[in-house]
Amino acid sequence: MAGVLVLAATPIGQAGDAPPRLAEELGAADVVAAEDTRRFKRLVTDLGIEVPGRVVSYFEGNETARTPVLVEALESGQRVVLVTDAGMPSVSDPGYRVVAAAVERGIRVTAVPGPSAVLTALAVSGLPVDRFCFEGFLPRKAGERARRLAELAREPRTMVFFEAPHRTAAALGAMAGALGGDRPAAVCRELTKTHEEVRRGGLAELAAWAEEGVRGEVTLVVSGAPAGPTVSSDPESLRAAVAALEEDGMRRKEAIAQVAVAAGLPKREVYQVVHVDG
Repeated sequence: MAGVLVLAATPIGQAGDAPPRLAEELGAADVVAAEDTRRFKRLVTDLGIEVPGRVVSYFEGNETARTPVLVEALESGQRVVLVTDAGMPSVSDPGYRVVAAAVERGIRVTAVPGPSAVLTALAVSGLPVDRFCFEGFLPRKAGERARRLAELAREPRTMVFFEAPHRTAAALGAMAGALGGDRPAAVCRELTKTHEEVRRGGLAELAAWAEEGVRGEVTLVVSGAPAGPTVSSDPESLRAAVAALEEDGMRRKEAIAQVAVAAGLPKREVYQVVHVDG
């Protein structure tokens, strides 16, 4: 009989948040595939448990090569437990490839539910939680990031992103430009840890705050596009919409971004209408 692949959630901060079944599964595993074996050993020490099974590394750099080895172990009847550094495997972490391979071969896949940075950040953000989407990490290159955000400009659901601390200010600045500086958002830093911080405000305000430097694990939660009347794409309507927002005190750059979202147009087209054709 084939074995079982267990995706086991690990704490995102405090070891005490580990689900009770985590220790049970680690103790019963024939193989434990860990994203970082050194961090895994620290977790095991903190939990005060022993892992009799074989521990192997399974991270982005060896995921492709190591997946067939894990599948072979599963097909031979072994119980393989997959853990990542924090949270649920496969969610912006290694795991998808071995899950897909196991499913393709009819091998049972189950999970130990537990801590999740995505859901924790969403819950504490103060933003709507009835509908949301997870967008992972934004592209590192400015052009690719701008294109991704342009695609999300009219997304009505609350959006959750992961971001590296040293790129947080740039990401928030790009979001402010694409989605509007007043768009409500929250920066969730070091969730469940000693120095946990949740900073809430408009994207422009948060971008300015992040310029001073951000440390630790970062999850960004951004409100979806507000429901409201759309703007016609003809030049006269675009110029009038931008002018109306400026009269209300909004800076022209942000007004153009907001009108572009409402009209379903790239910002550069609205900019052309306002600054060149107007």
